[in-house]
Amino acid sequence: MRVLVIEDDRKIASFIAGGLKDAGFAVDSAFDGKRGLDLALSQPYDAAVVDIMLPGLDGLSLIGEMRASGVDTPVIILSAKRSVEDRVRGLETGGDDYLVKPFSFSELLARVQALIRRSSGTVDPVRLRVRDLAMDLLRRQVTRAGQNIELQPREFSLLEYLMRNAGKVVSKTMILEHVWDYSFDPQTNVVDVVICRLRNKVDRGFDQKLIHTIRGIGYVLKES
Repeated sequence: MRVLVIEDDRKIASFIAGGLKDAGFAVDSAFDGKRGLDLALSQPYDAAVVDIMLPGLDGLSLIGEMRASGVDTPVIILSAKRSVEDRVRGLETGGDDYLVKPFSFSELLARVQALIRRSSGTVDPVRLRVRDLAMDLLRRQVTRAGQNIELQPREFSLLEYLMRNAGKVVSKTMILEHVWDYSFDPQTNVVDVVICRLRNKVDRGFDQKLIHTIRGIGYVLKES
């Protein structure tokens, strides 16, 4: 999953981005409103974290521009303002959640995950399942037929993306856009490498293969 962080305080931005990356997210960062809007309008994101007080373009105006342009990326607003009126204004502008500074990273992470679950229409808020493959999003555990599967953070993120899109073919470009940040070369073979590692961990030893290659198009997670 890919998150955009727009925060002009570089220390806070680094704290948020580092925590999200440790949790397995791909993260792009912007330190002013105009750059943040450019990224929000040109790249696909699963969620965005936006500070209100930004140079160049304030956070509420940025969110308004996103919504006016048809971008429906879920947005968590960060602000030092605590009044009910400020929160209402932020949500009315197009924000989906509002978090007051200072905040704990664990709460921010939980809210980001909740927004992504809500926007993707996940029925179970904490678990994904395809056949006998199960993923616990809170404990970050994966099992198949009850057997524990140890995954690296990027492997976990890629498998989560495949499971959220089970039955749908996703291209390498789509995977790069959602699992890696925008600085990756689209010609890289990193997707093939991680898919190969996932197959070895998820499908090896099972007659029923779940991860399939659609030649010339991409990959799909399906039951047959």
